[in-house]
Amino acid sequence: MRNGLDQWGHVLPFLRQWEVGHGLAPEEDAGRDIARSGFAPCLVTLLRLSAPPRFGADAGSFPPWLLAGLARTGHLPLAAELALSTVDELGRAERLLAVVRAAADAGDVHGAQALTDSITLRQCRDQALVGQVSAWARAGERDRAVALAETVRYPHHWAVTWALLAKAVADGGDTRAALAFADRAEEHVLRSDPSAAKVLVLLLEVADLVGDRDRADDLADRLEDWARSRGRRDGGFDRDRPRPLATVLVRDLHRGDLDRLDALLRRPRRSPLDAWVMAVVLASAPASTDVETALALADRTQILLGACATSSGEAIALCTAAARMLALHGQVERAAAFADAMHAPDVREERQTQIVAELARGGDTGRAEELARAIGDGATRGHALVAVVRELARQGETDRAARLADTIDDPWLRDHALVAVVPEAARHGQRERAEALTRTIVHRATRARALAELAEVLTESSEPSEARRLAVRAAALDGWPKVLPLLERLAPDALVATADAWTGGRDGEPAGRADGRHQEGTRAPAQADGADR
Repeated sequence: MRNGLDQWGHVLPFLRQWEVGHGLAPEEDAGRDIARSGFAPCLVTLLRLSAPPRFGADAGSFPPWLLAGLARTGHLPLAAELALSTVDELGRAERLLAVVRAAADAGDVHGAQALTDSITLRQCRDQALVGQVSAWARAGERDRAVALAETVRYPHHWAVTWALLAKAVADGGDTRAALAFADRAEEHVLRSDPSAAKVLVLLLEVADLVGDRDRADDLADRLEDWARSRGRRDGGFDRDRPRPLATVLVRDLHRGDLDRLDALLRRPRRSPLDAWVMAVVLASAPASTDVETALALADRTQILLGACATSSGEAIALCTAAARMLALHGQVERAAAFADAMHAPDVREERQTQIVAELARGGDTGRAEELARAIGDGATRGHALVAVVRELARQGETDRAARLADTIDDPWLRDHALVAVVPEAARHGQRERAEALTRTIVHRATRARALAELAEVLTESSEPSEARRLAVRAAALDGWPKVLPLLERLAPDALVATADAWTGGRDGEPAGRADGRHQEGTRAPAQADGADR
């Protein structure tokens, strides 16, 4: 993930509106005197008192994140019970699937397997089985994983099941078995199947892992052929799930090979290469890429840009990616030229901030600060300075970062910048100073966010008592949702308390027992009545 404003994206204005709307923090934080020693029961009690009595209109509609959290923290029977309380069959199956996946990820493959049998919809059960296959393999139960793979019902799941098994075994270092399972996956790959590309990408990863260069190159060529068969029909830019052709080109780039890219550029009308694919390639260019390679990619980007309308979303994505890559390598003038190619002033201003952020990320924080201060628009200048503050903090220059944050005129942007400094100060051994910085943040919700991030750092550094104390402060300032991401590690029983509060208990009893007595064994509840569908 890129550092800086990228992790907020277009959410930043909504975050600002939300946190400014919650008002200023009180001079003395509510909760500063609560749980001085950080006992877990204090946090659990606070959450029990502040959680809403029900989730939505239907008491049985529990959010998947709560069920998954319960499963990961050893409360699998309770998670299953709540999932089964969902009224409609599809919702029930989807929640059970989420619980199964969470339990398997947490290492409870036996409990996850038992719960799989409670899923009555065969499509969801098949999806659960696919995940179970790789989970058993990673747990060292390969024979059981193979036997389970043979029970997957629907043919469109067969190829991905064996590919995932091959990947799990390859990760474990067994080259021969990984290739054998990869062969099984290839037997079921259908060119017309929408999941074929996903399978081929997995098999490419397996081939690279086991060092079979010829096999990997063949799979890369097949992925290119698959992309050619679809042309440019398969959607836009998605950083989390890049398209298959982008995967192949990124692989080539990391090997220093631009031949495939050049060949695709020579066929502009028949090529599956478009701006979205190229944007992924540019965004994936590692910081270790030399300047010559970065400039070569920029030249190729310019060729592709000539086929785009300058005001289109494609052109904006392409120019943005090129500008950021060049700025990361210190090529500010060339980066600015790509930013200036976009006609909309508001877009150019946003790209100015990103150029500053990438220049700072590349290590030239001094020049990045100069560029940020030279920006004429006040709001754009403030956002650019926040980007520099975040990078300075990440590099351990927390004193300089805090001083720079203090020069930001906009009160909320200043607070937002300090949120980045607080956890980094703690990571660099300045825990007391980090907590003192939180008290200089003037907006209530922003201060709570900083406290929650500081609590997370202390959790990582094995200071759970201090982390719980800070989590209580954050919750007291801005409500219990602020500390939900921390609950699994800080106070797992708080998830049970949240479930109790939402349901109000059943028949006068709480939804789960914090003492763990409801957890004897991990057997799943009996399968629901009705024919298997």
